Amino acid sequence: MQHPLDDAPVHTPKVLLVNDDPASLLALESMLTGDAGRLGYELVKASSGAAALRHVLRHDFAVILLDIDMPDMDGFDAAAAIHSHPRSGAVPIIFVTAHYGDELHRLRAYQQGAVDYLFTPLIPQVVQAKVAVFVELSKKTIQLREQAEALQRLNQDLQVQRLRDLEQANRELELEVAERKGAELRAHELSIRDVLTGLVNRRSLIEHLEHAVASADRRHSEFALLFLDLDKFKQINDSFGHDVGDELLRQVAARLSAAVRAADVVARLGGDEFVVLIESKDSAGNAARVARKIASAHARPFAIASHRIHTSTSIGIAIYPQDGGNARALMKSADLAMYQAKAERGKSGSQGAQIRFFHAEMNAREQEREQWTTELRHALIGGQLSLLYQPVLDLADERVRAVEAQVVWRHPRLGPIDAASFVPGVQDRGLLERMDAWTIANACAQAAQWRAGSSPLATASVALNLATPALGADLPPRLLAEMRKHHLPPGSITLELDEALLAASPQGIEPLLRQLQAGGVLLALDNFGHAGSSLAACKKLGLDILKIDRRFVRNIGDNAGGTDLVAAIVHLARAIAARVCAIGVDRPDQLAVLASLGCDHYQGQLCCAPLPAPHLLDNLAGRAADASEQTAANAGVHRDAGAHLPE
Repeated sequence: MQHPLDDAPVHTPKVLLVNDDPASLLALESMLTGDAGRLGYELVKASSGAAALRHVLRHDFAVILLDIDMPDMDGFDAAAAIHSHPRSGAVPIIFVTAHYGDELHRLRAYQQGAVDYLFTPLIPQVVQAKVAVFVELSKKTIQLREQAEALQRLNQDLQVQRLRDLEQANRELELEVAERKGAELRAHELSIRDVLTGLVNRRSLIEHLEHAVASADRRHSEFALLFLDLDKFKQINDSFGHDVGDELLRQVAARLSAAVRAADVVARLGGDEFVVLIESKDSAGNAARVARKIASAHARPFAIASHRIHTSTSIGIAIYPQDGGNARALMKSADLAMYQAKAERGKSGSQGAQIRFFHAEMNAREQEREQWTTELRHALIGGQLSLLYQPVLDLADERVRAVEAQVVWRHPRLGPIDAASFVPGVQDRGLLERMDAWTIANACAQAAQWRAGSSPLATASVALNLATPALGADLPPRLLAEMRKHHLPPGSITLELDEALLAASPQGIEPLLRQLQAGGVLLALDNFGHAGSSLAACKKLGLDILKIDRRFVRNIGDNAGGTDLVAAIVHLARAIAARVCAIGVDRPDQLAVLASLGCDHYQGQLCCAPLPAPHLLDNLAGRAADASEQTAANAGVHRDAGAHLPE
């Protein structure tokens, strides 16, 4: 059966409309029907990407208006298929979408060869004008083709000259179309970007915010908004001139962009006001970290011409949805928090950045974190940290197999604080790395001291727990250098890994762990069972020891299967050829069950609490004396019993 279009005149331009929604297709056809009659072009409709491909294989089109959101074959796939065929490789495509302001969609569209990008609801005049450009270009192309055919019948010399003239006219027309397209793109960029800094402008920020609100409502999640204001900017402008002020704003914009992730949105509202939109799981925590990073970046002076300009920022933070139910309300809350931060700066006279949450509880939490960080920095300088050691004993012979080093902060105001109580409140990774370096140096020195004498700890491995939440590339060389410095043999140091670290990124840390193993460091997985780490990952990494979480040990002997869980962990460890250590063993009955299950080592109050190195040696010496007395007493009982045996 012949297609109705086969009888259409060859010289009539055709426009293809592709949309799977009949109502949308009819609306688009209605917009263009009047212009089609007036300008002399035909409208062809397709309700799917596959139908569109059939049309382009039979006909030439001036332009295709292609909907992106279609089932089976979306607009991007359809465009790729159309442009892959020689017949339709150069046909212009205008994408139509409802994803307003989605930069990723727009970028992908242009990568697929789109000449333009329209958002619904469509404006009829805009659609008609854009289609008219390509229809006119198609007419010119058809006219050139017909003229070229006529030229073939002319004298060769005239044909060459006329052809050159027509080609020149065609190039000029194409250049005009390209310039018009470029002008439209530039106009669009100007409509969403701040001219001075190149950041997102207020209008575009509101669109991003509204999209973030819709996404958060759909996912029942949250996001953060940071409102920033430069301090004393008017004074800088008045003192150095507006050119310097403009350059300062450009440099501030560059530092802001460098301080955030690529997915975060940085905008300039006008003047010296900037906004950062952060969408992540822990929005409040990430917002505080980004704010501190921004503050740190602004602490460095700005070099502009011959001037070194010092400025700082006041930062207000609001969290959706608790601090505002829509985009504008959230901006108002962040703005108020920023003014509170600026007011606090005025009261305190501080020269550094001021950061304030709109929500009072979050603000108090952030201030507490800052206090922990400041006090820990003083503790490292003032020698307030110390190491306590808790032995790990063999269940079979009660010999000390290892000693776990535990950091304790001798806080001048709060007294002794263990690392688990203060490390989570410290957000400065550099400070935590300094604390780890201190721990490694002191623990290795102590291990060397024990090995130099006839101490019962001469063969014990010293186990380290690190404060940093992730392993850094500098850890293996630092730890191995300390071992070489103190002449520690392989197996003398054990690195205890938090199970959450292994569960999060086993591939990322594998090269670092291989370096440590090659240098003779043993690997133990601490608190096994609480974070659901992969058994396959444990086997692949070749862990030496699995330490059973103290919560499982505490439940030994209950009626809820606590003993069975520990037994299962022991069997899992055997499957990957790892030794098993139970931590938090406080009662003899727990020890008896662990021995019956085949557990290798134990650690806990039943042996002794964590102690300073000298006290630990005294404690172990006392245990040895008690054991000797008990052995002698048992031998005496046996002799007395033997005296009364019948001959």
